[in-house]
Amino acid sequence: MSPESAEDFYARIAAATDTDGRLPVAVEEMPGWDIYPYEVDSLRLKPLRPLADAEPTRAGEDPAECWCVDGTWGEWHETYAWGNDRWRLTMMRETGLPVMFSLTPLVHCDLPTVPMELAGEMGQLVVAISAAIEELPSVGRVQIAKWGDGGAHLHLAFLGRPERILQFRGSPLLDWEENLPRVPLEVLRANAAFVAERVIKTVGGDGPAW
Repeated sequence: MSPESAEDFYARIAAATDTDGRLPVAVEEMPGWDIYPYEVDSLRLKPLRPLADAEPTRAGEDPAECWCVDGTWGEWHETYAWGNDRWRLTMMRETGLPVMFSLTPLVHCDLPTVPMELAGEMGQLVVAISAAIEELPSVGRVQIAKWGDGGAHLHLAFLGRPERILQFRGSPLLDWEENLPRVPLEVLRANAAFVAERVIKTVGGDGPAW
């Protein structure tokens, strides 16, 4: 049996829409969770758009045009939390969570093209960074994400889910984050320095200069 085409996959979804092109809210699925952040009675999905002709080109799809090519990393020195000769961990300056980090290799690659000599180290860093984030008093769990729809340079996201706020558990965390009040920069930097100190003890590297 051959893999399904994009057209067949889309057609199956389109067949489930109503006359306005909307899918029904799956009340028994995610909206049925006690952590779901929205009220179902007033919720509806946007109409399904037509299948695109092709995937859009991402920033940095051509390595020669990626932001990493000049080696300066722009203004990332202001958000630098940890790094070594191969990786950078940067903090998000605008977030409602105790910490949000992005782990990025210095060499240009995406997840399917990470050089084998970096792949093993990446696994060790994911473990070390996750453990360090979960040591923060204000963090209950760490969530990890890789989207990559906007940029072709690999960036793994680490989200610190606030301690004991059980509504924020699971995949709705990002929906909550966008609506939370912003954490003061000095608090974010203190949390990032805390994480960096523990990552350094585990895998080496250096921390922020603030």
